[in-house]
Amino acid sequence: MACSGVVADGDCIVSYNNLKLKHDKRYIIYAFTPDNKRIVIESEGTKDKTYDDFKRALLASHEPRYAVVDFEFEHDESGAKQEKVLFIFWSPDTAPVKRKMLFASSKDAIRKPLDGVYQEIQCNDEGDLLFEEIKRKVQK
Repeated sequence: MACSGVVADGDCIVSYNNLKLKHDKRYIIYAFTPDNKRIVIESEGTKDKTYDDFKRALLASHEPRYAVVDFEFEHDESGAKQEKVLFIFWSPDTAPVKRKMLFASSKDAIRKPLDGVYQEIQCNDEGDLLFEEIKRKVQK
């Protein structure tokens, strides 16, 4: 439980473990229930979806979201194809301050149980979500 009192549904963790171990999904997007007490799966993308599909789904809500994405890219230096599981904390600058505060204070409720995440990346505008920007952060 996060300091905000919000808890993540068990399905959130089960679905994440399937993404991580079976690589059966491209992404999972998490949101709050209407009463702001639980974090639940809002949407999932099958493995045939692209990073751009993920980005569109994340941007569609215009609200803060947590997400996990199986990020596939070609390393700039080695040319090797790589796949990394990333946790994305999406908190658009345009979202109401109270909403952003609730998301920030509840992040650990979903993030801590997600073992094996390669990197956590906070994004606040569409530019932060560009494929090349995420790739740059992952290759650091």
